[in-house]
Amino acid sequence: MADVRTYSIIYVVLLVLGTAKFVFFEIGISEQAAIGGTVVLAVIKSLLIAGYYQHLREEPRAISYMMLIAVFMVFLLTVAAGYSIQ
Repeated sequence: MADVRTYSIIYVVLLVLGTAKFVFFEIGISEQAAIGGTVVLAVIKSLLIAGYYQHLREEPRAISYMMLIAVFMVFLLTVAAGYSIQ
């Protein structure tokens, strides 16, 4: 199990990433670039949360692969729903 130092570092990284998402829209870059950067940072944040706070790094690899497959399936369902709406 991770120690308090690791949790503190991850928390600070999550704070910095959250602040960066706000800064993207305030520094004057295009809105599309800001949205793209926000999506990338959101993925990084979700991976950090799943890996450390939900302890997936300490689980057997099979459980991590199962989680990745589930996330991929949700992504496919989201894309399919987007196409069906159009």
